[in-house]
Amino acid sequence: MITGPAWSEKLRNEIGKAVIGQDAIVERLLVALLANGHVLLEGMPGLAKTLLVKSLGTALGVQFERIQFTPDLLPSDVVGTMIFQPKTGEFTAHRGPIFANLVLADEINRAPAKVQSALLEAMQERQVTIGGQTHPLPKPFFVMATQNPVEQEGTYPLPEAQTDRFLFKLIVDYPTADEEATMMQRWGQVTQQPVLAPASSGEELLGLRQEVDRIHVAPTVQGYILSLVRATRALADGAAKKRYLTFGASPRASLALFQAGRALAWLRGTDYLSPALVQEVAVDVLRHRIGLTYEAEAEEVTTDKIVSQVLEQTPVPAA
Repeated sequence: MITGPAWSEKLRNEIGKAVIGQDAIVERLLVALLANGHVLLEGMPGLAKTLLVKSLGTALGVQFERIQFTPDLLPSDVVGTMIFQPKTGEFTAHRGPIFANLVLADEINRAPAKVQSALLEAMQERQVTIGGQTHPLPKPFFVMATQNPVEQEGTYPLPEAQTDRFLFKLIVDYPTADEEATMMQRWGQVTQQPVLAPASSGEELLGLRQEVDRIHVAPTVQGYILSLVRATRALADGAAKKRYLTFGASPRASLALFQAGRALAWLRGTDYLSPALVQEVAVDVLRHRIGLTYEAEAEEVTTDKIVSQVLEQTPVPAA
C-alpha cells in the first residue's frame, strides 16, 4: 500500500507543472480529498485558484467539471432539469455539470443565494433531486469553490448553512517575489502551456481513505478537539465578558477537525493524531464557522484572530 508522503509527492509534482508555490494550499486540498470534504478558496483575482483546482482534477485522474457562477445562473444550470422527449411522450432527467467527481464552483459568491443553495443537498447528501427523483452523485465527489473577497463589486455573502458544509476555507495569498519571477520565466511564452497527466485515480483515493480511518486518535486528543470547538461557543455566550462572536462553531467543526487531522497525520506519515496537527488545521476549519459581532468588526478583530486566541487559551494535552 502506498504511503501518505509518497502519494502526496507524486500529486504535488504533477500539480507543480502548472502551479508554482502554494504548497500549504495544495497540502490542504489533498487533506480534503482524503477526508471527503469540500473546500472554499478565497483570494483576489489572478492568484491561480481556478488553475489550481483544475490541475488537481487532472492529477487525480477524475472527471472534472467547472461551473462559472454568474448573477443570471439558475439552479437547473447546476443540478439539471427534466426534458420532454417527443418520441416517447415522457420527461427524462438531463443531468447537470454537478454530476462529476470534482466540481469547481468558480466565483461562487457572484450568484444569488437561490443558486448557491442548490449545492446544499449535493454537498451534504452526495445526491440531487431532479423532477422529484433522487439521483446519487459519482464517487468520489467534491465541491471546490472559489470566491472573491466579499468587499468586491457584484459579490453576495454565502449563507452560513452553506459555508458550514465546507471542510476548509483557505485564504490564497500573493506568491513570493521568487515564485512570481519563476512564473514569468516558465510561462512567459504565449505558446507554452503546462501539460499534466493523471498521477492517481478515484479508485485509489477511495482505497486510501481506509488507511486514514486507521489513524489512532487518543481520548485526550478527542477531548482537546471538543474543548476548542466549545470555546468558540463560549465566546458567543451572552454571559461572556466581551462578546466577540454572534455564534460559535457547530458540531460539524468537531467532525471536521477530527477527520482533517487524521488525514493530515496520514499524509505526514504518522499513525496517530497529535495536538500539534489539530492546531495546524484549526484556523482553516474554524474561520468560516464563527460569526463576528459588530463590536468585533469595529475593533478590526478577525475570525483568524479569534481562533488563534482560542488555541492560545485552551490547555494542550500531552502528545
